[in-house]
Order: sequence, then structure tokens, then C-alpha cells
Amino acid sequence: MSSNGHHGHRNGPRGPVDSSRVPRYAGPATFARLPRLDEVGTADVAVVGVPFDTGVSYRPGARFGGNAIREASRLLRPYNPAQDASPFALAQVADAGDIAANPFDINEAVDTIEAAADDLLGTGARLMTLGGDHTIALPLLRSVAKRHGPVALLHFDAHLDTWDTYFGAEYTHGTPFRRAVEEGILDTEALSHVGTRGPLYGKRDLDEDARMGFGIVTSADVMRRGVDEIADQLRQRIGDRPLYISVDIDVLDPAHAPGTGTPEAGGLTSRELLEIIRGLASCRLVSADVVEVAPAYDHAEITAVAASHTAYELTTVMSRQIARASGAAQGSAVAEAAEVARAAEAAEGSAAEAR
Repeated sequence: MSSNGHHGHRNGPRGPVDSSRVPRYAGPATFARLPRLDEVGTADVAVVGVPFDTGVSYRPGARFGGNAIREASRLLRPYNPAQDASPFALAQVADAGDIAANPFDINEAVDTIEAAADDLLGTGARLMTLGGDHTIALPLLRSVAKRHGPVALLHFDAHLDTWDTYFGAEYTHGTPFRRAVEEGILDTEALSHVGTRGPLYGKRDLDEDARMGFGIVTSADVMRRGVDEIADQLRQRIGDRPLYISVDIDVLDPAHAPGTGTPEAGGLTSRELLEIIRGLASCRLVSADVVEVAPAYDHAEITAVAASHTAYELTTVMSRQIARASGAAQGSAVAEAAEVARAAEAAEGSAAEAR
């Protein structure tokens, strides 16, 4: 830990490469041109890729999503005016590279991702994971729940992802949240889908989802009620529980995110998604992911840009909370030291009187 209470260098977190000295299109494409984790030792927020898409049911290619997001993130700047924060100065954020998982064995890959997430979370970091398909949310949630107990889940997606199996397979990108409920790693009082839409296999899909405890905010709800009201509803449902946010980029309309595996018409705009996330700044966000970017179907990096900004807003929320917690801890230490000094002074005064 540095002297300011964060991981990183003694004089504060190490930020991105200075774009006034090195053009944004030059140099390694780490997330937001931040340092690699091995360059700073430890981090408060570790951005990690999971290039895995063996769990997809339609168009493949999300294994290339993480690096597409990193490439698009070259244009991110260090000050976030929407949240009035400089996320990379408030906390040490670093790019932890990729978790390499077996593309031919889903069960082994799920175990590998969970173990790697355990290692990163074990350093005290929060995770900002870049997928990869939505299968990866299950091992990430398992790992987070080991540290925080069952977590609240906010799931931005066109789809429910609470189906049972595909072709007999329990671990796919359409099943992670049913498995997570079955395993008891989610707080079933605080589960929400946001942005759902499109045809289902039957009404039973909705009935089973409701039985698991999920509330649903459809894409049409966001359009009719507006982002402020939706964010307020979500904040009330989440309360002060530890929160995990999982963003399938197909929550956005194909106009905003064509580069994804299972596109559905009638989705959110990128502006709506970013504003809802900003409205959750007071929630206890313990880790997050952005998944299902499939760059082969993208046009002019539209999807990757939207995903990079989504990850940036999520990272800003986490960095602000880390800085607040650090400030509160330092304030408490100062108050404690003052109390000790007062007690010593009082004791000295009593001793003097006794003499």
C-alpha cells in the first residue's frame, strides 16, 4: 500500500501514459493505456481479460472482445466529468492481462477462471473483467461470493440468462445466473435484469426467472420511465449489499452494439446504459464485467467504444468508493490518535494533581 492508503507507488497511483507525449495510437494497448499489473505490483482495481467464447449458442467471436475493448479504450481520458472524478488518480487501476482458459473444455475453463479470479481478489483488488462470453460470469461470481458472501446482482442484458441447459450442457452463456442461484452465491432479495427484450421460448421462461428472485426492468421500461427513475429503483432494491454488475453488451440496441453474438432489436442506447451506471455510484460495487463483444461483427469499433466507456464508468464507481473508504479509514485513524493523545494528557494532568 502507498502512503495515501492505496496500492501502488508511494507518491500515489500510477496513471495512464501521457497522451501529450505519446500519441494515443502508439504503444501497447492496455486498458485506457494504464500500467500493467506487473509494473505496479498490486492494484485496487485489476482490469482483466477472459478470452473465452466456447459457451456461445449463436455467433462466436467474443474471445476477441477483451482486446477490442482495450484497443478502443486508447481514447479514454483520465478525468470523468460525468462523475466529477479522476478514477486513475483516486485508486491504482492496472491491466492484469488475460486469464487463459481451455477453449475445448468448458468445465475446466470455468474452474481455471474461478482460480485466477481468486488469486486477483486475494490481493485486495476489485475486478473489472472484459469478456469473453457470459459463461464467465459464473466463476467470477463464485470467486466474489467467497470474499463477500452472497452478492446483489445487477444484470444488464437483452436476455435472461437463467435457462437450465443447452444440448444437455449446464455451463453456457445462457445459464450462468440459474447456476449461481442454485449454488447460493447470489442474494435473492436483490437480483435485477435491466434491458431485457425480444422473443422467448415461452412464458415459462419468465415464471422460472421470477421464482429465482429476479426483478425485471425491460428495455421498454427504461424508455418509458427514464434513467433517473430506473436508477433510483435499482438503488433501493440493492441497498447497502455488496453488488456485482454484469453487462452483456447486447443490452444495447444493435444500432449501438452490432458487434455481438445474439443481437435483439429495441435495446438501450449507450447514453441510457452509461447514465444508469452513473446513477449507481452510491452502491457498494465489489466487481463487474463487460462481456459478449464480438469484434468480427462490429463496424467502426462502435461496440468496442461503447464497451470501453461502460468499463470506464464502472471503474470510476469502484475507484470513488475505494478513495472514500480510504479517506474514512484515515479520518478514523486521525481521530483515534487524537483520542489517545487526549487520554494521555488527561492522565498526565491527574498525575500532576496527585503529586
